[in-house]
Amino acid sequence: MLAIIAPGQGSQTPGMIAGWIEDSSSRQLLASWSQAIDLDLEKLGTIADADEIKDTANAQPLIVATSLLAAHALDIKNPTVVSGHSVGELTAAALCAAVSEIDALRIVRTRGVEMAKAAAQSPSGMSAVLGGQRLDVLSAINSLGLIAANDNGGGQIVAAGDLSALAELSENPPAGARVRALAVAGAFHTPFMNSAVAPLQSLTEAMTVNEAHIPFISNRDGGAVTNGSQILLQIVNQISNPVRWDLCMDTLLSMGVTGVIELAPAGTLIGLIKRAASQIEGFALKTHNDIKAAREFAERHA
Repeated sequence: MLAIIAPGQGSQTPGMIAGWIEDSSSRQLLASWSQAIDLDLEKLGTIADADEIKDTANAQPLIVATSLLAAHALDIKNPTVVSGHSVGELTAAALCAAVSEIDALRIVRTRGVEMAKAAAQSPSGMSAVLGGQRLDVLSAINSLGLIAANDNGGGQIVAAGDLSALAELSENPPAGARVRALAVAGAFHTPFMNSAVAPLQSLTEAMTVNEAHIPFISNRDGGAVTNGSQILLQIVNQISNPVRWDLCMDTLLSMGVTGVIELAPAGTLIGLIKRAASQIEGFALKTHNDIKAAREFAERHA
């Protein structure tokens, strides 16, 4: 059984879209998306520097567009299930046809802008806590008034909240753990993002939504969802609530998934699966040169 998964913010790198638009049809597709959301995705993905694509309003649509181009190139029609981490859920929603690709990009464009606005209201950030005992890590995070915004499994929990509290966590990490600050502009998936929820609700309520043709594993609780309206509702609410990627991986295991392909810009989620769900074979689709091997991988797990 095969799953297709999509990465979230922080996976972007300068020039990452260049290899995916070497053929004219992909380049034209990207141009149509850029026009639809009034954002030059080709520029962001080819010549923009690291600082420009770190901006939340740019990073999120760029990541989703790259993942969708990779999915087009891969051209796998019937995976068993899809999922995504944080903003990658919008890629997954398009892959299972709950929403169109254009609408997924319209949502992510607004999502990035509104989350950037919310982040600017109060200085905040995120730090990954790597290693340590899970309960000790959660206790240390809670004791500082921080939130476990991403429970990623594989010995990685992301703390989010006030910058001074994050600095204190870094100076006094839980036993056996180390703390690494993340290059993000705010405390995503916490109440710091509450102001971003209503604009997304207004946007999505006016959209055409379809029944998903394959299950979508939600970041909310790892549940497998096929109702398109429920998928969108959970994606919107997830902006200010923690991501439970650990539970998503549990669901992949319980469904009997044997192989997972992570779409470009790939690597992070496959790494987590290797540590937390080693029974599942993973493939990181990083460049267009990986397409043939990815298709062979898919055939083994179909």
